[in-house]
Amino acid sequence: MIMMVAWLPLILKRMPLSLPIICVISGIVLFSFPPFEQYSPHPVEAPIIIEMATELIVIISLMGAGLKISRPFSLDGWKIPIRLLGVAMPLTIIAVAFLGGYYLGLPLPAALLLGACLAPTDPVLASDVQILSTESADEDDARFSLTTEAGLNDALAFPFIHLAIAASFAGFGLDVWTSWISDDLLLRLFIGSIIGILAGKLIGKIIYALPKTTRLSRTGDGFVALGVTLIVYSVTEFAHGYGFLAVFLAGLMLRKASDGHGFNKRLHDFADETERLLMMFMLVFFGGMISKGGLFSALGTELIVFAVLTILVIRPVIGWCSLMGLSKPSLDKFTISFFGIRGLGSAYYLSFALNHGNFGSGDLLWEIVALVICISIFVHGILVTPAMALMERSHLR
Repeated sequence: MIMMVAWLPLILKRMPLSLPIICVISGIVLFSFPPFEQYSPHPVEAPIIIEMATELIVIISLMGAGLKISRPFSLDGWKIPIRLLGVAMPLTIIAVAFLGGYYLGLPLPAALLLGACLAPTDPVLASDVQILSTESADEDDARFSLTTEAGLNDALAFPFIHLAIAASFAGFGLDVWTSWISDDLLLRLFIGSIIGILAGKLIGKIIYALPKTTRLSRTGDGFVALGVTLIVYSVTEFAHGYGFLAVFLAGLMLRKASDGHGFNKRLHDFADETERLLMMFMLVFFGGMISKGGLFSALGTELIVFAVLTILVIRPVIGWCSLMGLSKPSLDKFTISFFGIRGLGSAYYLSFALNHGNFGSGDLLWEIVALVICISIFVHGILVTPAMALMERSHLR
């Protein structure tokens, strides 16, 4: 299986398939054999393990995403991700929450949680639509925007996760809103931003700017990326900030400090390799949960309709509307709007909320989120290669 992670991307490069699809199918097949059945529990039966495993893979992915982006911040250069984050994501949360409450009959806190879990795009499973490497950071607006959106919306979704958790205990009273705005929305975002930027700059100096005999880049060890990720994340969480935001911003600062240094590529490559390895294990177990864990045991027409609307209607339509007025090719805007891939980030938000909130057993919520992830893996995985090839050909023309 580990060899598959290294080998399959070469084979699938020009095929309408993706590594996540192969991993899920492998898990479905593997856990259908009796010796492995006992190792495929329903997510509700292993809440802490799911939360910790998905948390680790997401933060590593965020560091890798940050290390790939070299475009300096400006309102004009970042106008697409700003619209995706400031317009598309909040509207998607509202739309998914409304659909969950009105169509599925979920209580308002659970509907809000569902919207917050499914609105952000995933930095883990979206590698095929993101910036390909540290040398091609500005190759096109579509890849840049999808990479930046996936890197930042993980943190920006967290305030809504916390609001849903608070509402699950105390409703949507004035005290809940006051605490949410001051603490979860403003304070935690501020702390995460400050620590991420300062830590990234400080570690950048340690890696690249110290005297040649002591600078960390001389080691050539890519696992420095993992160490930086864990340090920044743990310090930020301990300081009551959003670690997801801090890790991504630290990656951006490290990329800025490298100034074309070859060690930046080593850091990114190690983060990317670690991310793909962990992703493989998670998706294989996800396939096992589908086949023998009973994840879709109560699947009905309503849930299928909800998932299809979320992936094929809500995100594409809202994403397209958020980009109206921009002088970009229609194919680019369609690609950005359509490939809002959902994945392991959504699984983390849900496991975190169920472990800290009062939403009941969580079986139905897991079934909905898992179905959306599964549809996204297969639909986006099949279409991503021809779609990106078509967009690249249009750019050449």
